Amino acid sequence: MKFGASIWPFQWDPPYEDGIRRIASLGFEAVELIGWDRRIFLEFYTPKKVKELRGLVEDAGLEISEFVSTPEGMASPDEKQRDRAVEHFKRAVEVAVGLGTGIVNSVSAYPFDLEFPRITDRPHLQQWTVDIPSGLDWKKNWEDYVDVTKRCASICEDADLLYALEPHPYRHMSNTASMLRLIEHVGSDALGMNFDPSHLFPVGETPHVVIYQLAGRIFHCHFSDNNGTTNVHWRPGKGKIDWEAVLMALRDTGYDGVISIELEDVPGVSRGAAPVPGVVNEKRSATEEFDQENVLAMDYLKGICAQLEIPVD
Repeated sequence: MKFGASIWPFQWDPPYEDGIRRIASLGFEAVELIGWDRRIFLEFYTPKKVKELRGLVEDAGLEISEFVSTPEGMASPDEKQRDRAVEHFKRAVEVAVGLGTGIVNSVSAYPFDLEFPRITDRPHLQQWTVDIPSGLDWKKNWEDYVDVTKRCASICEDADLLYALEPHPYRHMSNTASMLRLIEHVGSDALGMNFDPSHLFPVGETPHVVIYQLAGRIFHCHFSDNNGTTNVHWRPGKGKIDWEAVLMALRDTGYDGVISIELEDVPGVSRGAAPVPGVVNEKRSATEEFDQENVLAMDYLKGICAQLEIPVD
């Protein structure tokens, strides 16, 4: 296994060069980059920039563990919106190939592109609900989403990449059962999960059980902790997730990929210029306190790996 880090909590918005150097300086061996939207693809991830970033990552002694981008409209009832989402995904794959990574990540879509409440708000509300219009054809929306996922998986197959879909609460793929169902309906070996226990735990999953159930279909990992109430991303060891059991399950199922530490609700984190809910807003670059959170997380997890005799590169 290798330990890496997500770029966005260090530097939410591009440019990402300083964030890459910073991650390397902390002792990580991998970094994952992100393209938030089509504008960033056009303005930041130009062919020239992609080549420069790949060289910078290699010179820093890192690898790019995956490229992250979630197209809007993947489960839209509007066929044109879904087609645009696939075109966005094609562009993400082109960037991923240029960067030299073997994995593309996107977050699963909300049904019908409906607006669901943020699970981080749940402890503060007496009633927890979402407004669902009557008359929606849920079977058709699922079939449309399966079709889009098939098209995306096929694009990955043609590019010799893996598609690591990420579970989030309330979305078409939010847990083990929905991941297995999607794998069955899509029928592509390129499709698997970006295992993120901080999203799985609050929807009722036991994280290490998910690993056994999805053995061979976990392509990449995001590690952070929480107490199972919301999907906040704390430092591993500060919540209720059983990390020894998680790492043992990864060992038992033969996972030898990257564990990317993704801390988003800890001191000093970057949240960029956008009004993103969280502990810090409008902080373009993370602070040194955030660096320390990441080092503590990596040391904690490496200690467990040593106890379990799990090789770490």
